[in-house]
Amino acid sequence: MTFFVPKGATLFASSLLFAAMAQASTIDLRVMETTDIHMNLVDYDYYGDKQSDAVGLSRVATLIKAARAEVTNSVLVDNGDLLQGTPLGDYVAKGRVLRFGETHPAFKAMNLLDYDVGNIGNHEFNYGLDFLMKSLSGANFPYVNSNVYVDDGDNDASNDQSYFQPYIIKDKTFIDSDGKKQTVKIGYIGFVPPQIMTWDKDNLTHKVIAKDILETANKYVPEMKANGADVIIAIPHSGMMNSPYMKGEENASYHLAKVDGIDAVLFGHSHRIFPGDKVLDAFDGVDGEKGTVFGKPATMPGFWGSHLGVIDLTLEPAGDGWKVADGRAEVRAISRREGRKTVALVEADESINQAVETEHQGTLVYMRRKVGESTADINSFFALVQDDPSIQIVNNAQVWYVENIVRGTSYEGMPILSAGAPFKAGGRGGPDYYTDVPKGDIALKNVSDLYIYPNDLKVVKLTGAQVVEWLEAAAGQFNQIDATSSAPQNLINAAFPTYNFDVIDGISYRIDVTQPARYNADGEVVHKDAHRIKDVMFNGEALRAKDEFLVATNNYRAGGGGHFPNLSGDTIVIDAPDKNRDVVANYLLSQKTINPAADNNWSFTDFGKAKVLFTTSPKAKDAASKNMTYQSLDENGFAVFELQ
Repeated sequence: MTFFVPKGATLFASSLLFAAMAQASTIDLRVMETTDIHMNLVDYDYYGDKQSDAVGLSRVATLIKAARAEVTNSVLVDNGDLLQGTPLGDYVAKGRVLRFGETHPAFKAMNLLDYDVGNIGNHEFNYGLDFLMKSLSGANFPYVNSNVYVDDGDNDASNDQSYFQPYIIKDKTFIDSDGKKQTVKIGYIGFVPPQIMTWDKDNLTHKVIAKDILETANKYVPEMKANGADVIIAIPHSGMMNSPYMKGEENASYHLAKVDGIDAVLFGHSHRIFPGDKVLDAFDGVDGEKGTVFGKPATMPGFWGSHLGVIDLTLEPAGDGWKVADGRAEVRAISRREGRKTVALVEADESINQAVETEHQGTLVYMRRKVGESTADINSFFALVQDDPSIQIVNNAQVWYVENIVRGTSYEGMPILSAGAPFKAGGRGGPDYYTDVPKGDIALKNVSDLYIYPNDLKVVKLTGAQVVEWLEAAAGQFNQIDATSSAPQNLINAAFPTYNFDVIDGISYRIDVTQPARYNADGEVVHKDAHRIKDVMFNGEALRAKDEFLVATNNYRAGGGGHFPNLSGDTIVIDAPDKNRDVVANYLLSQKTINPAADNNWSFTDFGKAKVLFTTSPKAKDAASKNMTYQSLDENGFAVFELQ
């Protein structure tokens, strides 16, 4: 293009004219995000053993290709929690076993989609570092993580070395608004919750350490700018909370958006949707309509391949490079709920399904193996409101296992309790996300349905008083009920993860939800005089505070996951060599036929005149007890019941 300077114009005026015309060119850049795929590569529900319209990278792939075709310039990022979460993940890690030199099926799929970079989530560490590195070697795109370091054991932070590549700056060629090619340096930096050192203690201790997310960002972001990054995209596998920041924060993305130099935040971990989550959209500094946090465009696109995050940035010249002038964000869904139905919004990209067909079929064979037989249905429809067969089986199996492994040890003869929680109890998973195993043959897929995480069994030693405090923390699952009001009141605290509602078998107790919760979600006592746990009995007598118990649980809880009192790793007395899920499978094999009936060791105290409501699967109508009355379907497709 030729520029003409008017006759008589000064050199200074000419410079201004050229500068103004140069500023007219901009670059529109689309940044796409996937997160928390959890090995839902194909559109298949392995627990239900059926095709699904609501999950799958193969469905998101269709959204990716459509979103990419709409624009000239785009990049694609994955946030993490990729390698664990479905039986397909377990099959590759523990069943068939991935060999060196082979490509993990996750990357057989993702390598077809032209990802620019990936971040490492906390669940990537579940199978150990060797498996992780073996898996990542199959990706045809780079991975970043900035806050995990080699544990060199010298307690000198000044010489700590990153375990992964902390960030990457990639030169990308884009087309500007004048149709010209321009080079933009895009920096990507990844983060993972420091809590991995608790959650995967056995896999990581003496190998790596994890540091604070904000502290790490403040270290590396200026370095990225100094190294020429025009645009910096943060990829924290970390949710968003607006509470005051505490060092070591798990959900740090809200505060990360305040870090100077970061231009966009692609976050994940907490399985929510942003923009579009009413709670997150209401935070100070958040513009839910535009999809920004403190002015920075941000996305969190759900989980299991439910959504695609889309950020559109406008770049303008800045010196010799470029800067972000504006941006907005949205999420796009693969399906929507209409009452009880899931309506597909896109079809699967069959090239993705075909890429992992061999491993998919191997998983189906692996999961359909019979391990036992049940004389009655096993479901988790009412796991949050009454003692439940899906938890009972897990607790029975854990007690059976611990009884065997303590024989001949100093712990033989000590009373054994067991803690289990409902992993599939609706919530963000929707009205179909419940354990539902019909009576008859129990296959390995059903065991994975009962225990969905690859946790390791641990045994802690606690006093009776400490056991009660554990239950007090778990009772945060419930809202406080006003027994004097006849107005409808929701029983379940939807913000409390159901996997933290531990039921402890081996004792009996009642829960008084007319009391406020004693603990908050961070494990802090907020109502010191409140005691929801009542009438605790052991062997027909009142539980004594100083009596000692062995309690079977998992590595997540025993190591401090969920912020439970007296559970931070120092009360573990047995590091079992087996996974909880394998314990359940071996228990079923040993019993051959089981009666899954719950022993009703816990219940609620009287609600007074309150009308107490809870939601569950619509399938629950046929299984409801006499103290439950069906009311209606809510807008999300859940069945609403009154509990008397």
